[in-house]
Amino acid sequence: MSDVRDSRTHLGSSAPTDGMPAFYNEISSLQDSLRTFNDNVTRISDLHSRSLNNMDDAAAQRNAAQLDELVEDTSALSATLKRRIKALEAQGGPGRDGQIRKQQTALVKSKFVEAIQNYQSVEQQYRTKYKQRMERQFKIVKPDATPEEVRAVVNDEQGGQIFSQALLNSRFTESRAAYREVQERHEDIKRIEQTLGELAQLFNDMSVLVEQQDETINAIETQAAGVEKDTEIGLQYTSKAVDSARAARKKRWICFFIILVIVIIIAIVVAIEVTKNINTNKTTKTTVAPAATTTVCCIL
Repeated sequence: MSDVRDSRTHLGSSAPTDGMPAFYNEISSLQDSLRTFNDNVTRISDLHSRSLNNMDDAAAQRNAAQLDELVEDTSALSATLKRRIKALEAQGGPGRDGQIRKQQTALVKSKFVEAIQNYQSVEQQYRTKYKQRMERQFKIVKPDATPEEVRAVVNDEQGGQIFSQALLNSRFTESRAAYREVQERHEDIKRIEQTLGELAQLFNDMSVLVEQQDETINAIETQAAGVEKDTEIGLQYTSKAVDSARAARKKRWICFFIILVIVIIIAIVVAIEVTKNINTNKTTKTTVAPAATTTVCCIL
C-alpha cells in the first residue's frame, strides 16, 4: 500500500499551469497516475477473487482489510485525477498551443473515462458473483427454497428472518458457516454498491466535462477537415496541371515531328529538282559541242 500512498501524496501537490513544458510534465504525470489507477483496479479484482475462495477466518479478515484500504486509496486517487483534469480544462489558451492543450487534455480525459468504466465493470461482475455465491449458500441451508425466498435473502429484503427460520429447520452441520458467509457477502455487496455509486457520479462528472469540450473539439475537427479538403482540391489542381503540361509537351513533339517530315520532304523534292537540272545542263552541253565542231570544219 506504500506505493498508493506515495501516489496520493504526489497527486495532492499543486499542478503546474505555466508554459508548455510544465503542461507536458503534467500530462505525463497524469498518465502515470492513470496507470496506477488501472493497476489498483486489477488488484481489487484479485482481492475479490480471493474473497470468493474458501479461506479461514484470519485470511478472510486480512483480505477484507486490504480490499477496504485499496478501494479507499483508489477512490482518493480518482477524485484527485478528476480535479487535475478539470484544472487542465480551465487552462485553454489561444493559438496552436491552446489547441495542443485541448487535444492532449481530451485524450487523457477519455483514458480516465475508460478506466472508470473498467472499474465499474469489475465491481458489477463481482457483485453478480457474490450474489450467486449467496444463493448457493442459502440453498445449502434450505434446498427447497423458492425463487422469492432466494431473492429476498440475496437482496437482504427481510432475508435475515427467512435465513434464521431456515436454520431452525436445517439439519446440516455447515448451516451456521453458510449463514455467516451470507452475512459477510452482504457487507461485500454493500461496499460494492457504494463504490458503484461513487463511480457513477464520477462518470457523470467526466461526461459533463466531455460535453463541455465537444464544441471546441468539433471546431478543431472541422478545421482539420477543411484543411484536408483544401489539400485534396490543391492536389486535384496539381494533377490537372501535370496532365495539361504532359499534353502540351506531347502536342509540341507531334508538331516537331510533322515539321521535321515536311522539311525532309521539301529537302528531297529540292534535291530531286536540283539533280534533274544538273542532268539537263549536262545533256545540253554535250549536244552543243558537236555542232560547233561541224561549223568550224565548214569554214575551213
